[in-house]
Amino acid sequence: MHIDYDRNLDWVSTQLEATCNVHQSLFNDWFTGHLDFQIEHHLFPTMPRHNLWKAAPLVKSLCAKHGIEYKTKTLLTALADILCTLKDSGEHWLEAYLHG
Repeated sequence: MHIDYDRNLDWVSTQLEATCNVHQSLFNDWFTGHLDFQIEHHLFPTMPRHNLWKAAPLVKSLCAKHGIEYKTKTLLTALADILCTLKDSGEHWLEAYLHG
């Protein structure tokens, strides 16, 4: 996620821009510990993980109503995105540490 401090997004839009869901499958559900519903997890952090799937249709409907993208990715794409984000963060830290 590109961080743009000049944009004043509402809280829900910020949560939806900062995360995505992983395509649903029994394997992905097991592998992620029911956190393949990251969007719902970010919007409802205290909701038990095993109930996140129940909120998904409501969140999708809300996104469609307001023209907000509801992102889903394959597990491998999501993991690759995480690694790229960590790499970018590490490079920013290293640059600040060495030249800051």
